[in-house]
Amino acid sequence: MQHEHYFILYKSAINFVTTLKLIKLSTMATIPSHNFHLRLPHMINQRTQYSLSLKPHFSHSTLITFPTRASPARAMSTTDEEASISTRLEPESYGLTTAEDIRRRDREAKESKRLRDTWRKIQGEDDWAGLMDPMDPVLRSELIRYGEMAQACYDAFDFDPFSRYCGSCRFTRRHLFDSLGIIDSGYEVARYLYATSNINLPNFFSKSRWSKVWSKNANWIGYVAVSDDDEATRCRLGRRDIAIAWRGTVTRLEWIADLKDFLKPVSGNGFRCPDPAVKAESGFLDLYTDKDTCCNFSKFSAREQVLTEVKRLVERYGDEEGEELSITVTGHSLGGALAVLSAYDVAEMGLNRTRKGKVIPVTAFTYGGPRVGNIRFKERIEELGVKVLRVVNEHDVVAKSPGLFLNERAPQALMKLAGGLPWCYSHVGEMLPLDHQKSPFLKPTVDLSTAHNLEALLHLLDGYHGKGQRFVLSSGRDPALVNKASDFLKDHFMVPPYWRQDANKGMVRNTDGRWIQPDRIRADDHHAPDILQLLTQLHHPSQLL
Repeated sequence: MQHEHYFILYKSAINFVTTLKLIKLSTMATIPSHNFHLRLPHMINQRTQYSLSLKPHFSHSTLITFPTRASPARAMSTTDEEASISTRLEPESYGLTTAEDIRRRDREAKESKRLRDTWRKIQGEDDWAGLMDPMDPVLRSELIRYGEMAQACYDAFDFDPFSRYCGSCRFTRRHLFDSLGIIDSGYEVARYLYATSNINLPNFFSKSRWSKVWSKNANWIGYVAVSDDDEATRCRLGRRDIAIAWRGTVTRLEWIADLKDFLKPVSGNGFRCPDPAVKAESGFLDLYTDKDTCCNFSKFSAREQVLTEVKRLVERYGDEEGEELSITVTGHSLGGALAVLSAYDVAEMGLNRTRKGKVIPVTAFTYGGPRVGNIRFKERIEELGVKVLRVVNEHDVVAKSPGLFLNERAPQALMKLAGGLPWCYSHVGEMLPLDHQKSPFLKPTVDLSTAHNLEALLHLLDGYHGKGQRFVLSSGRDPALVNKASDFLKDHFMVPPYWRQDANKGMVRNTDGRWIQPDRIRADDHHAPDILQLLTQLHHPSQLL
């Protein structure tokens, strides 16, 4: 009986393999079985080396991959009709892919393709073709770096309404990065940027509740920095870089409702644009171009401040022998809109051309940025060669505003008919969509403010490796940073929400042992003394001498 039992099992095995032999598959078949997938080759016969690709669905902490490996076939001889019909289905070895393996792969890729050799592609020379899926580790690193430059605008901004310096930067420009713990940034802040708060964006500006304040009508809105002369910096970047960072909004989204949400020609706000059909959202234009001549900080518009500083730096470094130069603009949220607007403005004004005629690449990296202008604005940016890469959370409503209905996703025929309407918008450049629900660290909430959080976007960038690929933190960037100004991390990580606090709310003890708010504003944080001269040289219509 025992021999008969073995014979039955043996015949069953033969019948099974014979059945496989007769199967002809035109494409690879995937047969799910609970947590595993069995992959069968295109055609199976007795000479085929059978293999299994088993991909169990493990947790995010460790992914074990059983690679498809051919194993030697072991024939079993029976009758002439059934000869060599048995094969061992056994992989030779099992590969282990862990988070550390993925990080090691990224490090090796970065070492083989360094920034100094590829910076033009990273800046969008080829519109980032082939760099986002799979995610290029050098591009990821640069996107995080410029995102942190935008984040510095939040971390340094005084939001406290009980501070007489509310609305200003908490640190002097010469010590901005060091004060924020950004050691060896490789950049020096050349100029602070200010905007007037007299325009209708009350939920964007911060004001002190006290009567004696540093400025009643101005807010610090960003900075212009330039990479330093350190040999290590120049070797790492491969060029000298002018970086412009614009402040946006941390969590408050009410500013979207404050927008007038209609387009107007940029030429009406003093832009040197030959086409009146090129339009941008009126609130962004006002924020960028308005001024208050009675205020020391906003008597020049943000536009005038940034253009004159870029002009100064390009004249200083643009034609240096053997040195390349780039202009990179970054911003989050409303700051992303200003980044696109100012990048366009720099190119439209021709400030990215040196005296010797060399063209300097202009790139904008935006994070959670809204639409800025109409289709003609998009086309004009492309004509000027400005490159824009938008990093967005798929669940972020800001990235879908304004123009919720009439935008680049609408049918082309409809857009043609509605193209002249004052609320028909179009995004510019390329988009890198991320999804916070892919991260094992973040709550799967679709809360509007948390989905818009910049630190969360940088966290998602660190873990993104391409569409459909597993989320693994590449650089090991601390996830606790996400909760710096939000409640987005899952509770079991035990990171308190909104944990970033200013020590003693900025109060310090003086020599008498009393607690005071120290003086903050420094003379070198004001406008450059030669700004009027530079404005004259620019010859743009909005100058007021």
